[in-house]
Order: sequence, then structure tokens, then C-alpha cells
Amino acid sequence: MTTLFQPDPYILVLTGAGVLIALVAWLPLALRRLPLSLPIVCIGLGAAIFSLPQAGLAPLPLAYPEITERFTEFVIIIALMGAGLKLDRVFGLRRWQVTWRLILVTLPLSIAAITALAGTWMGLSWPVALLLGASLAPTDPVLASDVQVGPPKSGEEDEVRFGLTSEAGMNDGAAFPFVHLAIALSLAAATGEPWAAKWLAYNVLWEIGAGVAGGYLIGRAFGWITFRIPAETKLAQTGDGLIALSATFLSYGLTEIIHSYGFLSVFVTALTFRHAHRSHDFHREMHDVTEQVERLAMMVLLLLFGGALARGLLDALAWTDIAAALVILLVIRPVTGLIGLRGFRAAWGEKLTIAFFGIRGMGSIYYMAYGLNHMEVAGAERLWAIVGLVVLLSILMHGLTVTPVMRHLDRSSGRDPDADTPFAASSDRAGR
Repeated sequence: MTTLFQPDPYILVLTGAGVLIALVAWLPLALRRLPLSLPIVCIGLGAAIFSLPQAGLAPLPLAYPEITERFTEFVIIIALMGAGLKLDRVFGLRRWQVTWRLILVTLPLSIAAITALAGTWMGLSWPVALLLGASLAPTDPVLASDVQVGPPKSGEEDEVRFGLTSEAGMNDGAAFPFVHLAIALSLAAATGEPWAAKWLAYNVLWEIGAGVAGGYLIGRAFGWITFRIPAETKLAQTGDGLIALSATFLSYGLTEIIHSYGFLSVFVTALTFRHAHRSHDFHREMHDVTEQVERLAMMVLLLLFGGALARGLLDALAWTDIAAALVILLVIRPVTGLIGLRGFRAAWGEKLTIAFFGIRGMGSIYYMAYGLNHMEVAGAERLWAIVGLVVLLSILMHGLTVTPVMRHLDRSSGRDPDADTPFAASSDRAGR
């Protein structure tokens, strides 16, 4: 009789997967008008599951550093492809000026401010402080879906949503040189070898340049075989959005093989792919596939994050770390965001919303895992606790405020937030 109450772990996994997939499909609808987000629910479920006595696994990132790096990497590249595909606005220096302001001004200012805070008030060494700054400065492409533009050709692309989507797509690649700078400084402190010329030539010029060029070429190739090849064998005829995953993995893999920034390459591939035939309905099919895979992987990752919280991820925190996390989210990001947007022609409410919703998430976890896997750091438990706290507070703070704030912004701009396509009635600024 006892075997009736001891199901096969494999069966439990299948059952849990069924519940998880059902939640992936249903929860976004259920939470659409509530001041609650899908990530908050996932973290709560994960904390509850891993608090049970039967849960023997403690999914702490320090215990599984390689898995942490690779799993977050996988989720991010899927999110970057989805972000690039759903941007309707044609790429250009003037049309994307909000993006350039956030990438070239807000991001480096945020990194510098967090580094200064960590190196002085928190007492970290300067290389470790820089790693923390580079990890916590970028806006996350995975968890920022509630403030991003809608699917391709939906018209849901106001300045706020476009700015946050394009920023999240680009700043992962833009932050990577600073992670490598932290690694280079750490190695130089131990060996005394010069680092500046190699870092600038290789980690900045080559890896950014090759990442952009590789992403563009791969996007052009996929655009041609999908939409332009003069035959019935062009991929758009299949209607199978899985080709977006192929483009994602090839773009990331090939550019990483030549040692360039794969994150940047994937986003550029997505933009170039979309530009090959901007009005084709097949973009919606590809976006839907990437979104489903992204949401499923994100929920698994957030369940594990909730489990890590329940198993002591935050135990190493000091009071100064808690105060610093609040400063990072409530002072540094909003202030640097507004500095970057100074002079930008937009309503004050729009600029404040962009500055506030710099959501931290999977990108922060990835960069910290990557840095710790490539440099020797004493007290890594504290670093993981700080990153975990910032991500948790960001998910709670932004998740609870995003629905009322975005609905208020829509109403103030003359849009109906309850309409099926709330932006259809407004003037679409995507082609500017």
C-alpha cells in the first residue's frame, strides 16, 4: 500500500510540467488587469515548493555555477530574438535616439554609480565592485515584457515601450565589456600584467564590431532564405515559427565561436531579419514561438530563483547591502535615466516611466555567474545575496506598479488600455 503514496519522480516531473505549461498559458490572462505580475507568482510558487521537506534540492547559484550561467544565457538569447522581432520602428540614429541615450549615457553612468557605491560604502574591492555594477546596471530583456512593445504589427509601440524594449535588447551587449574589464582588473591585480590595450582592442572593438557584423550577416541570410529566395521553398511558406529559434542559436553560436558578443549578435540578427520583409505576417508566427519558449524557460528559472530564496540565498546580506539595493533601484537608475533623457522630446511622465522601469532580472544573474566563473572572488555568497535581493526587489516593485502605471500612461495619452489593441486608435509613431 505504501507504494501508492510514493510516485515515481519521473511521473512527478511530468505532472509538474503539465501544471507549469498550463500556468504559462493562463496566468498572463488572469493577471492582465491586476497589480501583480507573472514573475511574482512564479517566485512565490518556487519558494513554496522548495520549502517543503520533500524538496531535497537547494537550487543556489553558488552550488551550480555552470548551470546558472548557461540556463540564464539560454533564456536571455530567446528573449533578445523576441524583442528584436517585435520592434516595428525602422532602425536609425534619429528614430532610435531614446535608445542611444539609454545605452550611451544611462548605462555607463549606472555602472559607474553602482561601482562607486560598492567600492566605498559596501567595502568591496574595485574589480568586484565593477563586476557588481556591470551586473546590476542593464535593464533585463526577460522580465521587462510587461513594459515592452506588443507583437509585430500590433501598433503597441509608444515611446515608453519602444525605449525600454530597445534598451533591453542592446544593453546586454553593451554591458559585457565592463564585465570583462572587471575580470581583466582582477587578473592584473594578481599578475601585474598590462590590461588596457588588450581590453580596448579585443573586448571592446573586436567583440562589439564582430558581434554587430556577424548578427547583421546572419540576419540578412535568414531574411533572404525566408522571404526573398525565388522559389516555393522559401521558409515563409512553411508558416513554422521555429525558424526564429534556428536564427537565435546560429547567430549566438557562430558569433561566440569567433569570440564576439553573442547577445548583441542575436538582437542585431532579429532586427535585420525583421527588416527583410517588415510587413509579412510570418514575423508574428516567429515571435509567438519565441515568446512561448521564453515564458516557459523563464517560469522554470523563476521557480528555481524562488527556491534559492527559500534555501538561504539572502542569508549573507548585511544592512549596508539592503540599503545599497534600495539606492540602486530607487535612486541610481531613475536619476541616471533622467540624465540620459535630458533634452529628449517627450512628456515628463513618459521620461519618468522610462527612467523608473529599469527592471533587473536574468541578465544580472547571468553576468554575475559569468564573472564569478572567470575570476577568483572571496565572499561570493555576499555577491549572490546582493544580486538576488536587487532582482527580488525589482520584480516586486516593478511588478506591482507596472499595470497601474502603464494603464495611467495609456489613458493620459488618449489610448484605451482595455481595448484589444489599445494602440490602434492612436497615431503610430513607429515609423518616425
